[in-house]
Amino acid sequence: MIAAKNDTEHSKRFKKRKKEDDEYSYTEEDYGETGGEGIPDAAKKNVETEDARVPEDEYGAKDYRSQMDLKPDHSSRPLWVAPNGHIFLESFSPVYKHAHDFLIAISEPVCRPEHIHEYKLTAYSLYAAVSVGLQTHDIVEYLKRLSKTTVPDGIVEFIKLCTLSYGKVKLVLKHNRYFVESPHPEVLQKLLKDPVIQDCRLRRNTEGAGGEGENADGFITQLQDKKSIPQSNNFGQFGSKPGPASENPEAPVGEQPNNEATVPEDITNFYEKIDKEDEDDEEEAALKTVSFEVNQEKIEVIQKRCIELEHPLLAEYDFRNDTVNPDINIDLKPSAVLRPYQEKSLRKMFGNGRARSGVIVLPCVTACCTVRKRALVLCNSGVSVEQWKQQFKMWSTADDSMICRFTSEAKDKPMGCGVLVTTYSMITHTQKRSWEAEQTMKWLQEQEWGIMVLD
Repeated sequence: MIAAKNDTEHSKRFKKRKKEDDEYSYTEEDYGETGGEGIPDAAKKNVETEDARVPEDEYGAKDYRSQMDLKPDHSSRPLWVAPNGHIFLESFSPVYKHAHDFLIAISEPVCRPEHIHEYKLTAYSLYAAVSVGLQTHDIVEYLKRLSKTTVPDGIVEFIKLCTLSYGKVKLVLKHNRYFVESPHPEVLQKLLKDPVIQDCRLRRNTEGAGGEGENADGFITQLQDKKSIPQSNNFGQFGSKPGPASENPEAPVGEQPNNEATVPEDITNFYEKIDKEDEDDEEEAALKTVSFEVNQEKIEVIQKRCIELEHPLLAEYDFRNDTVNPDINIDLKPSAVLRPYQEKSLRKMFGNGRARSGVIVLPCVTACCTVRKRALVLCNSGVSVEQWKQQFKMWSTADDSMICRFTSEAKDKPMGCGVLVTTYSMITHTQKRSWEAEQTMKWLQEQEWGIMVLD
């Protein structure tokens, strides 16, 4: 009787706790729809609710046959794209390499067991895809070619909703001044009708940065000659060393040559097309853009407001034309050879003489050598600081005089250095510092940093 009573009490406690968890989950979802100030409408849309009315079997599996038609050559294609935004990839497919790279760019991984990998489309993963150069048409078209079935209309609509307005407007830092820039004048006119953005605008009596003058609409017009901007002499030179065919990410098919005949030609051709899009853009003669200057004190205000207006700003740093901040004398060593995936990461980050915004995993020393401006590296510990110093000396031409360590154990003199390596705790320390540390912090705050590396 005592055991039965204990089981009953345990069951009641479990049901009560489960009910509380359900209520908590509902509150969070409800907050995401009604709250979320500063979040674009597309991000509030939950594509997983699209299949709420889809019939299920006794095991909870959903029947999508009415929304997804199987293609005749489905065995040669690696993806299942469900109406709820989940994507399933066959890791044993001969075209797995291409599909994996593409899904990493447009979606978020959910789980990746040995044979079937699961990904999920979200608004923010699609924003990230556009920020590295993928266009709406490319995303939809390549999904259609990789999918074993027709792509559900709801997924196509969700992709368009998240990407069509994104990437059209940029926040560009050049000559130590911020400009909202776009090749679409009508988009800037739409933004300037908003009183908040009007208040963030900075009007000058003189001509714009670099000698650009304002047109009749009050915009600064500029013709960017893409060929006149020098290409990076770092990763393009040291990363172009050819390797075995199995190491080349641009290979038309996977690692198994016997499976080449089973891969549909439209998949490989279209992948090469979108992967080389950045290089094709560099070959264009010129690009006419319009822009207006923004008050530096109101950068966060205009970024937040543009998100609310469904035009999030892509941030770029025009480091090639930055004549205000001095270049540092640092390059990669001739012995440094980049791996193919590192080359691809750098191509996505750098384009048209500018550094794009976003979170990306790449060879950080090479990125610092490409920007060639003062670099600030933040680490977790003093041991990491020493390791970073050794990495800079190993892969670049930087020597001890260029690298300054700022930790509780090592405080090098910062004057004349191009790379400062320190810890998060040293930067955020609020207590009284030693005189030497205080002088280093004062120097650090007075400098303009071209790139910051977060370890």
